[in-house]
Amino acid sequence: MRWRDVKQGKITQPTHAKEDKNLPPYAPNTLRAKAFITDAFLLSMPIFYIVVYLVFDGLRGESGIEGHKLMGWIYVLFPLGIIVSLFSSISGQTPGLKSQNLKLIDNNTGKKPNFILSFLRFVFFNIAFFSGIGLLVGLFRKDSRGIADLLSGTSIIKTDSSGT
Repeated sequence: MRWRDVKQGKITQPTHAKEDKNLPPYAPNTLRAKAFITDAFLLSMPIFYIVVYLVFDGLRGESGIEGHKLMGWIYVLFPLGIIVSLFSSISGQTPGLKSQNLKLIDNNTGKKPNFILSFLRFVFFNIAFFSGIGLLVGLFRKDSRGIADLLSGTSIIKTDSSGT
């Protein structure tokens, strides 16, 4: 295809871009951060408390979580992953997402993800979060999707106030 032919109207230039009206209203990073902080306090802290004081013998010492850091993280993150995945697969929303009128969807179906996909996203999110670099991807993308969303094929979208 030659530019001259396109300019003279002999050939029309194909359009490959999606129309913006077909894209879901992706959640901005500020609302995603607020939802994350809410979930951190509502879901993570009770689990962390149970692990530190009921499973281990407090914070300090060899019998405390200080002497077993790796096992402590496993004891916190595994139940948290199951709880977050259950919330996401049942309603598409964790308490933090619900408080910000956001919803997790599967990009292939446009509906809430299944448990396996939700748990996979949780694993990818934790890898991205603890590496630090993975969260920066969402700051430079127009749709605010991070590494976890890209790898798992999910998106966090805005919903109306009625929760649909």
